[in-house]
Amino acid sequence: MPSTLSNKRHSLAHIMAHAIQEAYPEAQFAIGPDIDNGWYYDIDFNDVKISEEDFEKIEKRMKELIKADMSFSRQEATIEEALAWAKENNQPYKIEIIEELASQGEKQVSFYTIGKFKDLCRGGHVESTKEIDSQSFKLYKLAGAYWRGDEKNKMLTRIYGLGFENKKELEDYLLMLEEAEKRDHRKLGKEMSIFAFDEDVGPGLPLWLPNGTVIVEELEKLAKESEFAAGYQRVRTPHIAKQSMYLKSGHLPYYEESMFPPMSMDGEIYYLKAMNCPHHHKVFDQLNTSYRDLPVRLAEYGTCYRYEHSGELFGLMRVRSLQMNDAHIYCTKEQFADEFRAVNEMYLKYFKIFGIEKYIMRFSTHAPEKLGQKYVDNAKLWKETEDMVRQVLIDSNIPYVEIPDEAAFYGPKIDVQVYSAIGREFTLATNQVDFAVPERFGLKYKTSEGDFATPICIHRAPLGTHERFIGFLIEQYAGNFPVWLSPVQIKLLSVADVHIDFCSKLAEEMKTHGFRVSLDISNETVGNKIRKASNEKVPYMLVIGDKEMNSDKLFVRERGEREAKEWDKVEFIKQISNKIKNRS
Repeated sequence: MPSTLSNKRHSLAHIMAHAIQEAYPEAQFAIGPDIDNGWYYDIDFNDVKISEEDFEKIEKRMKELIKADMSFSRQEATIEEALAWAKENNQPYKIEIIEELASQGEKQVSFYTIGKFKDLCRGGHVESTKEIDSQSFKLYKLAGAYWRGDEKNKMLTRIYGLGFENKKELEDYLLMLEEAEKRDHRKLGKEMSIFAFDEDVGPGLPLWLPNGTVIVEELEKLAKESEFAAGYQRVRTPHIAKQSMYLKSGHLPYYEESMFPPMSMDGEIYYLKAMNCPHHHKVFDQLNTSYRDLPVRLAEYGTCYRYEHSGELFGLMRVRSLQMNDAHIYCTKEQFADEFRAVNEMYLKYFKIFGIEKYIMRFSTHAPEKLGQKYVDNAKLWKETEDMVRQVLIDSNIPYVEIPDEAAFYGPKIDVQVYSAIGREFTLATNQVDFAVPERFGLKYKTSEGDFATPICIHRAPLGTHERFIGFLIEQYAGNFPVWLSPVQIKLLSVADVHIDFCSKLAEEMKTHGFRVSLDISNETVGNKIRKASNEKVPYMLVIGDKEMNSDKLFVRERGEREAKEWDKVEFIKQISNKIKNRS
């Protein structure tokens, strides 16, 4: 039976560890799983310095091991035997893993051996190294990783490897990585003055610079227009709340590790807001709602704060301050399908606007054996709600994959996975069903019979957070934002000092049409000005010289074009206005 790519990648992790054990006998091994594009291994080198310059010799030895046609063999061992092995070989991280397995009731573990390297491992692996193409892998990069992801623990060295079926697939992926590096949102965000981080402000707390704030506000404008048309009402809620509210919602028992530490004031304990939903439940509770008012759709660009560990922070993708395109829909069971479908249709509308062609919905369900622990203990409602979500996805013909044991604690959810122009995957947005928390808050609406019932709540965030979505868009567009999103839409470039006054007047005229305009009236050549504007990725550059001062024609150079073109001013204004209005 042919080995899967996952097995090959996992085997490469062990082959790499074999080569490292030979070169660094004192190395202590932690974990080495396969991942989407290859594998990594977390290793304690015990103060021995290793750099990416060492990769060449490790790779050379790996190729020798592969060509030696070595077999992977599996052995079973009792917990006692496994502990004895780990202690004898001075592998403290394996000892900790084995002891944890023992505490979970495990009686036996498995090992895999290749050559002189033996590792605690469940598998699977290839049967022999001859199944691996020796040209299909590459050691990629080094990183630091706290053991168990806890910054109180020792920092280990994480070595990443890339592994594919053949050399061609590896080369294609390396080309994609090269393109991804050019599009890196951290690099472009700095070059284009979109956002910044500052040590005095704190890690994971981005500052939106003027250019970035333009993008934020354009996205917010889009969301507000879409939500207004869809019958949403806007609300605003505080950035902190009392502990009692988060205990009532259930977030503290399930989510406390992701929240900032509590604050004590006036004899009460407060928390920074990590999610908007409890606040919105309190808003709904104030509305004295009748069945005639449902569905009620409450929307807010609420700022939330989540404590991501420092090792997990990554540019705009993992931050501690998040501005969420959040809303909560309160509806009856009979209204649920239409409301859930409408949210998904809003996703599809946004995908079209932003040129997102590849996407998939991850439908996360619960694990029945974890009811009352990880999930709200109501098997009947879990089945009923998951069936409803599944049917909406099927009826809507939306591509999805079902993932067990990843639901929210209060109900099933959809995580929207999108792929950028170069194929990188992002978790963009979420659509969650909540059948439990509204009851905890005592939320009611008056039924047609005159009694009271609890609504279902749909949590949705089609644009996710400003932070992650803008990080995605920077990569999607490589910084070449469509004109409606561009921080500067038009840049006027004066040929000489005599043209400066005319440039200023033309800029004011353009601003009356709502265009975002800047001037370059510096004492530089036109060529230099064009290069600067091109590096800033401005969509339209207008060169102003004698000819333009004395006519209604504009000399326009579009982003990405090598030559400028002559435009009639009225027609230029009309076309750009239409592009902005239609978000094309």
